Amino acid sequence: MRVILYCRVSTEKEAQVSSLKRQKAELYAMAEHHGMEVASCIEEQVSGYEIEREGVFQMLDAFSNQEAEALLVQDETRLGRGNTKIALFHQLNRLNVKVYSLSHNGELHLSESDSMVLQIVGIVEEYQRKIHNMKIRRGMQKAVAGGYDPSSNLSNQHLAAGRERKEFPIEEVVRLRASDLTFKDIAATLRGLGYDVSKATVHRRYKEYISLEKEE
Repeated sequence: MRVILYCRVSTEKEAQVSSLKRQKAELYAMAEHHGMEVASCIEEQVSGYEIEREGVFQMLDAFSNQEAEALLVQDETRLGRGNTKIALFHQLNRLNVKVYSLSHNGELHLSESDSMVLQIVGIVEEYQRKIHNMKIRRGMQKAVAGGYDPSSNLSNQHLAAGRERKEFPIEEVVRLRASDLTFKDIAATLRGLGYDVSKATVHRRYKEYISLEKEE
């Protein structure tokens, strides 16, 4: 298992700097003990209530790019405090990232209250996504009923070769992606509109489209 180590202290005081070094050493030891491969180690000296942290952005980008599968921290407060902690755990859950801590000597388990908040956030987000998808579906169905042919707007039809390429509105994929929907959610939305496509197909076609846009 490839892991990212995340170490954080609040200030640059000498005692805090020593704590940062100790966290790093202990996390490396934990990774070695469990036979984990360390993909990277991120160190920060910033408040846990601060959400805009360069190290956090690096960590989330790495997980989004599937450079690692799990995160190692000293304890849950190292990742964040208050609402920042909840927000980051929610994002890690969305990325299917497991979190391990020294304090738990294994996988980290949030308190019952924090777990409940995460569950509520997840439910609200899911219903927001469903409402958003319903609006898109209704708008697309209305457009199709009015004579709109989504396939006529495909910018990359000329790339078709070999087996027949599945047709779906790539511009809609780009728009949904800009709205921060995952490729899995976008594929589900397109299937709701009658386009039988997989997440992998949507992802591949999106990359082709973006590549062509950059060339132009």
